[in-house]
Formats: sequence, C-alpha cells, structure tokens
Amino acid sequence: MVLENLLRELEGAEKEQQVDPSKIGIGMDSCVIPLRHNNLFMIQTTDYFYPLVDDPYMMGRIACANVVSDVFAMGVTEIDNMLMILAVSTQMTDKERDVTMTLMIEGFKDAAAEAGSLVSGGETAINPWVTIGGVATSICPADGFISPENAVEGDVLVLTKPLGTQVAVNVHVWADMPTRWANIEHVVTKEQVKKAYERAMYSMARLNKTAAALMHVHKAHAATDVTGFGILGHAENLAKFQKNPVSLIVHSLPIIAHMAAVAKVRAHFKLLQGTSAETSGGLLICLPKERAAAFCADIKKLEGYSAWIVGEVVKGDRTAKLVENPTIIEVPEVEKEGELW
Repeated sequence: MVLENLLRELEGAEKEQQVDPSKIGIGMDSCVIPLRHNNLFMIQTTDYFYPLVDDPYMMGRIACANVVSDVFAMGVTEIDNMLMILAVSTQMTDKERDVTMTLMIEGFKDAAAEAGSLVSGGETAINPWVTIGGVATSICPADGFISPENAVEGDVLVLTKPLGTQVAVNVHVWADMPTRWANIEHVVTKEQVKKAYERAMYSMARLNKTAAALMHVHKAHAATDVTGFGILGHAENLAKFQKNPVSLIVHSLPIIAHMAAVAKVRAHFKLLQGTSAETSGGLLICLPKERAAAFCADIKKLEGYSAWIVGEVVKGDRTAKLVENPTIIEVPEVEKEGELW
C-alpha cells in the first residue's frame, strides 16, 4: 500500500503538468504514451522475475511470455521491439552459467520471435539470484489497441488460461520433500502433481497473442492479464479504471486438475479465494455477452485450448468480488496433445 501510494504521487505530478489525458500509466498493465507525431501511440511494459521451473529453455520462454502479456492485454498484436533484462547468479560455476543461461536466452529469443519481435538489446548483471525479464514496446495508431477502461454493464468476463500455476509449481517441489509431501499426499498423487506441473509450465510459456487478436474480432471493451495478484486482484485493479460505474463479479475458477484439492488443505495459497499468484497467466477480458461463446470457440479452434466465461460486469462502484462458493472448473492436465516446444 505504501509503495502504491508513492507511485500514485508520480501520477499526481504528471497531472499537475497537464499531460495528455489519453495517457495510461501507473496501475495498468502497460503505459500508453501519445507520441508527438502522426497520431501514434507507444505501448510499453517492463517486467522481470526469478526462475520457477527446472527447464532453463522453458524458463526463458515463460519470462518472455510474461513480459509481452501486458502488451497483449491492451489488444496489441504487433510488438516492435524487445529488450532483455538478465542477471547471472554469483553462485553458478562457469559451466552452469554457460549451459543454463544460454538455454534461458534461447527460450526468451524464441518466444520473442513467436510474438513477432526481436531482442535488440537490454541489460545484464551479476546478482545473488538468477533474474530474467525485459521490456516490450509497440508503436501503433489509436485503433491498434483497446483501452482497458470501457467495460459496460451486461458484459461477461472471459479467462483464457487456467489458474493454479503457483500451486502446481510449489507442490512439484514438495514431491521431493517428505515433510511437506505428507501434508498433501491424501489428496493428490505424485503422478498427478507431475502432470499438473507440466500443464502449468506449458500454459505459462504460451503467448496471449491469439487472444489479443480475437479481442478486436469480438469487440472487447477492456482486459487485463492475470499474474501476481491472482484473478481477483487483477479484476479489482481493472474495475478501478473503468469509465462507467460498473463492478466485476467472478463466479467461476478454472483450475488445473487436482490443484483445487491441494488448495483446500493448503489454504495459504489462497487459490480458492482468487488471490493466488499466477505467472504469465491468461487474459481476463470484458466482452459483450453475445460474443463470448464465439470468442471461446475461436480460441479452441485456433490454439486447441479452452477459454471460459468466469464472471460478469454489473452496475456498481468500480470494485470486484468473488462470489461465495464459486464454481470450480477442473481443467484437464492434458488438453492438447503435444506442445509447440
């Protein structure tokens, strides 16, 4: 809360300088800056975090997907440039560094290429912890992005990736820790944990580019991606920025199979309360009710993965809430045979 207030002071300083009101900045997924020439806008975001999966190549892909997701949440489909932020651990041997960081960089670059961009530079450092992330930038006209502030009463909320990545990643580690495993072995098997972890890893590495394109096709009114604050936290943030007096109600939680059962006995994850952290999660999109089913069908047709109607937009006071006893949708560990990578 203290940090958020300090950042808000930056916004206050900008307002005193009478900066163009079309700017979108602190608090949303990406900043939107009107450029001085040709009625163009710069959409830009920065993000970084620490490794959470064993495979360094996949970790690179996940890091890149996480960065570009903020731009895709604006309905942007073309990313003009990417920078990479990389910190190598001081605890690595030369061989560990050469093998691991090479694979991580390759994964990041491959995901950037899939997003339609190139990594043109960045920053590297030596650090106690491995860190990876970057900056994504897009230059586009006014109709090239969808401002995240125009939800209307009657819209529905669509989510494009399952929840439960934090739980899946953690319990995968616990499978080799007898004391912690003993707390959950009565609700899940090690094979189920392995499959959930793999589903989470591939879900996190998948880009939200198709969903961003379909936002235009199906006339989306607003969107955000679901990451560190969980589905409810990001719904709350999205609700704050709406022009219309509306609220967002989340009634369903699509969760990777067996992770809801784990969350019931390990409540500290807060998965069933909607605030469990996700990494490189799906887009949470406000769509006209009559377009939502077609949007979900198009995602399935184009990518082979499901999207779900998880809530609604109602008249309100720009807040969000999760209903009591939300519907839990068990998402299969394997939905699409084979993966791209």
